Amino acid sequence: MSNPFSNDAPMNLNLVVDMNGCPNRCKHCWLGHMPNKKMSDEDALFIVDKFKDYFNQITFYSWLREPDYCSDYERRWQKDIDLSTGTKPQRFELASFYRLVRDPNYVKFLKKVGVKEVQLTFFGLKEYTDSFVGRQGAFKELLQATEILLENGMTPRWQAFINEENKQSIVELLHLIDQLKLKERCKDFNFFVHEGSCDGENRKLYGIRIQKRHISEELIPYYLDFNERLSESECYRHLIDSTDHFVPHNDKDITLNISAEFDVYFNFTEMSPVWKIGNLKKDDMKEIVRKILEEDIAPLREARRIPVSELVKRYGDSSSDKVFTLEDYQFYLLNTHLEHKFRNSKNV
Repeated sequence: MSNPFSNDAPMNLNLVVDMNGCPNRCKHCWLGHMPNKKMSDEDALFIVDKFKDYFNQITFYSWLREPDYCSDYERRWQKDIDLSTGTKPQRFELASFYRLVRDPNYVKFLKKVGVKEVQLTFFGLKEYTDSFVGRQGAFKELLQATEILLENGMTPRWQAFINEENKQSIVELLHLIDQLKLKERCKDFNFFVHEGSCDGENRKLYGIRIQKRHISEELIPYYLDFNERLSESECYRHLIDSTDHFVPHNDKDITLNISAEFDVYFNFTEMSPVWKIGNLKKDDMKEIVRKILEEDIAPLREARRIPVSELVKRYGDSSSDKVFTLEDYQFYLLNTHLEHKFRNSKNV
């Protein structure tokens, strides 16, 4: 079936589905915390069938949070490929450190599908990493995963999320890299630090968001795009007189996040109730697709209505030294506004 809404509407659709959940409850997760629920092959087929009459090309991913968080990960990966009618799913640098330390065959699978580098996320040393991942033993497992990758000729890529609570522990993490001689043992080893976005769970950490003047000089060479990072006061001054509107949107392709409850969301921000486009089990599919293609949901309508300058006046702090990118700061302002506006609304 040809697209019923627009002759020039984008036809490439990525479906990213929370089929198996996640072992962690990371405090920085931009998606938000969701219950773990195992979905079936029939559920995956149902989801693709719902969209295939409207989109010529579909790429299917069976993981939204932890990659390969299922015992039959190899079969599941092949299923993802089989379900994809367009570009085949990609592996990127993401893998499950939970599974790496529990299944000796998993690293072999990663190599088989062409993974050469795996990103591992830290929040400092043991105390902070275990706390922010939400699971005791996470720090130890990350170190074990690092060794497994090195033993198998793969590159560990360490990223660290920094805030006011763990800022000294991040410096200690840098020292640990030297102690473990990771740079000498792997010429492509990479370490970088950043503050993360400010939506989902990470928006709840606004109160301990790292202040620019508190970032150790020792970390600046490893801080992601440090010269592009602004303090909130700098963001405030940049936006306070702006007549623009901050309206997130899709580019050429559309990527949708789908929960285990079959709720559909755009993937450019948190999966909170206000951002829900619809439910594949309950709502009219033609209307869901219309909302997707026309980007016609309450938060985007509100974003088109209220200028950034008004968001800054209501929710910004002109004296704050907290670190943001300009885009992340605007997401923070918009989502804070949406939370206030729709807090008591059952239907948006």
